[in-house]
Amino acid sequence: MSALSGLLVDVRPLRQSPTFRRLWAGNFISGFGTTMAAFTISWVVWERTHSAAAVGLIGLAQLVPMVVFTLLGGHWADRYDRRRLIIAVRVAQVVAAAVLAALVILTAHAVWPLFALIAVESALSSIGQPVTQTFIASIVDDDQRAAAYAINHTSGQVTMLLGPLAAGLALAAWGPAWCMVFDAASFLASVYGVWGLPRLGRPESGDAPASAARQIAAGVRFVARTPIVAALLLADLNATVLAMPVALFPVLNSQRFGGSPVTLGLLLPALGLGGVLAGFLSGRITSARRQGVVMIVASGVWGAAIAGAGLVPWLPAVLVLLAITGAADVASVVSRSAIIQSVTPDAYRGRVNSLDFLVGAGGPKLGDIRAGLVADASSAAFSMFVGGAVSAALAVVIAAAVPSLRRYRASAGPLRAKLR
Repeated sequence: MSALSGLLVDVRPLRQSPTFRRLWAGNFISGFGTTMAAFTISWVVWERTHSAAAVGLIGLAQLVPMVVFTLLGGHWADRYDRRRLIIAVRVAQVVAAAVLAALVILTAHAVWPLFALIAVESALSSIGQPVTQTFIASIVDDDQRAAAYAINHTSGQVTMLLGPLAAGLALAAWGPAWCMVFDAASFLASVYGVWGLPRLGRPESGDAPASAARQIAAGVRFVARTPIVAALLLADLNATVLAMPVALFPVLNSQRFGGSPVTLGLLLPALGLGGVLAGFLSGRITSARRQGVVMIVASGVWGAAIAGAGLVPWLPAVLVLLAITGAADVASVVSRSAIIQSVTPDAYRGRVNSLDFLVGAGGPKLGDIRAGLVADASSAAFSMFVGGAVSAALAVVIAAAVPSLRRYRASAGPLRAKLR
């Protein structure tokens, strides 16, 4: 029984920290509403335009504000009172979601106003992300930090799996209005979650650049002169740009499995299911002291599994390999987040978190372009194989080039993690 309990996700942050418990619950409920709304908006835009290009513009409406406001959010998190900032963001998200719901309900043909609200919501979410990551590092003990990130990431995987399903059922039964109203109401839970955060005040900072641009640049310089942080971000970029397979799923399904929509519907859930299972069985991952080694191994497994999925012609084997990829993603994200928060001084956490978020969100978009170009010149299977193989090889190169990543040890108790 003790062996099983050590394997399961470590829930001590939820049991021992009421502040983290409220923050997690608010984020989980609002995240579920957000995934439902994202599915619904795609459906609404398609129904109003019957244009694939218009649906594709949703991504562009999200991307530009994400880049700009993620960096600004990191800067603001390191300059101003973080609790006031995150409360203001969450209240603004309630208002933005309510206005978007009203537009969906009260207009029958309008599309461009929807894009404007989508951009606003993307900007607000991008500001809130680095601030939230910073708070998690502050409200749990160091020895529970990896567990806290595992809980958060697993919850995100669950919402990504179940949110679209719930939205599809709700759309069929009641139409888009119910989904959009639920999204707006779900942000009230996130307001509750951040309201109980401690008043940490303004972060202590040894550098005080005169402008946001200089402050952001100082954060980039910190990453550049801290090899372990630079290696972690580079490893994530390596995996997502070279071995992110989602854009290839329709092509792979058509070229190898006959193009059945049923088959296509199995590929993405396999990836997510692996992540959810790994999250629930993350006890060994989060309790490991050698988090750097966990990150290296997970990155290598990610690439190797994608390469294998490109090689094998049997659907069951591909689904298993995609599930392994999803599990490796959880191990990689959890270990990377825990190490970054441990080795980054509080005065830089907002900016470093914003860069980490940008890499994690922007890398897959670059990966979609790379994968598509290689697949057009060859095949989807070859694109997956070569991308995964090169990604796995580069993970080894990164590990060899940065000894501090291999040697990293997490603290055994509620003390600062340290590099040995």
